[in-house]
Amino acid sequence: MRTLNFRRAARTSALGAVALIASLSLTACQGDDPEPYDALPSASAGSASKTPAESAGSSGDKGTAAPDADQGKDSTGSGSGGGTSTAKPKDDGGNSGNGDSGDAVSVTCTGGNTKLSITEVSRPVNHMLLTMTNTGSKACNAYYYPYLKFGEAQSVPNTFDESKPQAVVTINPGESAYAGVMTSSADGSGSNGYDAKDLEVSFQNRDGNSDNTGSSVGVPLSKSVHVDSSLTVSYWQMSMDDALTY
Repeated sequence: MRTLNFRRAARTSALGAVALIASLSLTACQGDDPEPYDALPSASAGSASKTPAESAGSSGDKGTAAPDADQGKDSTGSGSGGGTSTAKPKDDGGNSGNGDSGDAVSVTCTGGNTKLSITEVSRPVNHMLLTMTNTGSKACNAYYYPYLKFGEAQSVPNTFDESKPQAVVTINPGESAYAGVMTSSADGSGSNGYDAKDLEVSFQNRDGNSDNTGSSVGVPLSKSVHVDSSLTVSYWQMSMDDALTY
């Protein structure tokens, strides 16, 4: 009888351990879900009327963004490049200018932990592709859409609202996110057109503004770009195809 009770107790204990492991595994999987945009503040709240310079402070940084200085161990691992991860963002909340502080799993993407480049594309017409690559040692969250300033522009461009993804794009070290830019209307309906020879980009944080995301970053243009009132940018996307859909 004692042997039978011992076996039952052992079986119950084993089943309990299996259930506990399953529960922990489920919790871990749920923690990897991307953070839905519906859970974040509106990106336009208090920021739409500001220029990138007003939102981000001084715009003296004209060069390519410097790599993140943090050389600590990255808890998210390193990707193979060219793609993005959608692990649930766990921002540090107190983003410094380089977007990297403490031991947070991921931080806000800024000019201090990314490198930006922009290229002209043949399709769609009058479009360019903005690429942001994570040069830091931690995953970073590409919130909302970039603030663009072509030449002496004094306002933030329009946004393709339909490009808003369901969740925030999180970029692992060495990987990239993308934004599509329509520089001018194809049918000539745009107004106040001008040729821009330089571009500055500012970043948004989780609250939908440029506070504590550092200075704007100068992005080299291979040639002057014609822009008009139709200038529009997409939200950050996981792929080039998605960024150029709008």
